[in-house]
Parts: sequence; structure tokens; C-alpha cells
Amino acid sequence: MRIEAAELRLLELPLKFRFETSFGVQTKRTILLLRLFGEGLEGLGEGVMERLPLYREETVIGARYLLEEVFLPQVLGQDLPNPEALWEALRPFRGNPMAKAVLEMAFFDLWAKALGKPLWQVLGGVRRAVEVGVSLGIQPSVEDTLRVVEKHLKEGYRRIKLKIKPGWDYEVLKAVRQAFPEATLTADANSAYSLAHLPRLKRLDELRLDYIEQPLAYDDLLDHARLQRELATPICLDESLTSAEKARKAIELKAGLVFNIKPARLGGHGESLRVHALAQSAGIPLWMGGMLEAGVGRAHNLHLATLPGFTKPGDVSSASRYWEEDIVEEALEAKDGLMPVPEGAGIGVHLKLPFVERITLWQRYMSAS
Repeated sequence: MRIEAAELRLLELPLKFRFETSFGVQTKRTILLLRLFGEGLEGLGEGVMERLPLYREETVIGARYLLEEVFLPQVLGQDLPNPEALWEALRPFRGNPMAKAVLEMAFFDLWAKALGKPLWQVLGGVRRAVEVGVSLGIQPSVEDTLRVVEKHLKEGYRRIKLKIKPGWDYEVLKAVRQAFPEATLTADANSAYSLAHLPRLKRLDELRLDYIEQPLAYDDLLDHARLQRELATPICLDESLTSAEKARKAIELKAGLVFNIKPARLGGHGESLRVHALAQSAGIPLWMGGMLEAGVGRAHNLHLATLPGFTKPGDVSSASRYWEEDIVEEALEAKDGLMPVPEGAGIGVHLKLPFVERITLWQRYMSAS
């Protein structure tokens, strides 16, 4: 598969609602979109990094520079037989898994299309629909939280995840648990706590949470291991898992009993497959995380989430929750808590180009010739 050309764009897509987490409020997404061309085919990749280094260190502008000036020039004009060969071309460059993932995932789409197969099949998936939950931001009040939880349970979502932070945790989770005693309920701290909050975190054990996601520092494993020994509730690792090597260490330390997989955070599908294999061998359940993806990133996540190790509902909820209009033609919508995987070769979605043009802030076309 010869990579003949690439097109990078920055898009700005407004959210339908205010999304608040422990590290801030989002009302729009700035999306890095890559179109990769080769042998008459097109592969699509979407960047999920943010404008500011709030989730992890990477930013949209930094990733754009690396793709435009370093990563794409490294592979344009090259004949790459498979995604592993592309990863080898990027190996000399340290870190920056999110930027690398944009290119690697676009190439996976291109490669699967060249094979004439859907991506889920190429990755080793075993199902045609994915069980999904919903991630709910911090609301203005407990009453507002109860209303939004009830709405999404009625829509069939199979897990409710609530964002928490110090001062917005036990009381709101207790109210939700009392109102919905049978709901599968989880909490996501986005690294808002430290071991000094241990007494408060231990109170959450009484609420029968399925897990508490990333309570401690974004790059920590040791303190999570210590905290897990103190809690009955499983800890789920998210931000801390940036590679299969980190996953191996987390397993050895018993730093978390559940893993959140985000292919963009791990550098793409290849590293996600390695983490999947490690987790399966250790008996650690997986679920597919979300980064407010538009249609390209959401489709990639759906295909990966068909692998057998993904046994808990993920965050790949309906696109219409987030966007008045998505960047792809296909409607990525859940029904009764299940999201069908797009059909067709590759990721199975096609850009809605007139709309993409309207929301483009910047673009550059690069050719091998």
C-alpha cells in the first residue's frame, strides 16, 4: 500500500450541551482530521487531543505540527505492506501517541479497504454491535443530575457514568443510587483526587459502583495500587494507560482491576490490540472509552470494541447526543443500549464533505510527488 497523498484539516464542531469534568468545561471540539490516499482509496483518522494539555500532555496544535512536518513526510511515497510497517517508521519518535494514532488509524482504514474487509474483521472482532453506556458531565444540581440520568436510562443506555470531583461526589452519587437502585453506575474523577482524599473515596464503597475511573494522578500507577488495596470498589485506569508496557506494569502492581481502552490514547489500534491481549491473559475486563469523537473517531472505536475482551458497556453513545450534524454521512446511533458497527470495508463511514468544508478552520494537502 503506497501512501500517495494526505490532507490535514482542523475542524471546529460545537457541542449540543455544556460538558463539565473535573478539569474544565467544553462547549465545542477542535478536531484534527486526516485523509490518507493510496491506490485509489481513502483512509480516515481523527485526532482527539485538545487545545490545552488538560487530559494528557498532547495538544491539537502540537499534533498538527508533528503530523505535517515530521510523521507524514516520513511515510509519504512509502510502500507499506501493513500497519506494523508504518509503526516501525514512527518508532524513532518518542511519545506523542495521540498524534501517531491519527496516522496509524487512518492507515488501518486504508489497509482494511485495500483488503476489502471491514475493520472489525481485520482486528479480530467477534460481534456486529457494541454494548454502550453514557458519560454524563457535572450538572448544575443534584436534581438536574437525576433528570439527565433518568432520561438516558429510558433511552436504554446500559451504564451511567458520572463525572466527579472533590465536593461533587458522594452526595450526588448517593442520590442517583437511591433513585435508581438497579442501575449500573460508575464514577469518573479524571485525576481529581490524591491519597489525602482516601476517607472520602472509601465512602463510595457503599454505593455499589461498578468501578471508579482514574481517581488519582494522570500518570500514576503506584498510588492507584495503594488505593486499590484500600477500596472494595474496583479502580478503572484511563489516563495512566498510554502503552502496553504501562498496562503490563499496572497488572503487576494491581493498580486497577478494570481498563478503559482509548485507541487514540494508546497510539492506535496496534497498541490497543497488545493491551487487549495482556488484559485478557490477566482476566481484566475492558471497555471502550470516549473523547467526544465525531463520526470518524466514533467509527474506529466501534470497530475495535467488537473484540472479545470488551465485556463492559463503553462510552460510544449516539452521535446525535453530541452534534446537531456529524461529519460523516452514516448515522451512528444506539438503540436499546446497542450500537451497530458500520458496514462496508474499512471503518464503513464516508465524510460529509460539504459540511466538513463549512467547519474547516485550516487545511493542507501534501503529495508524495
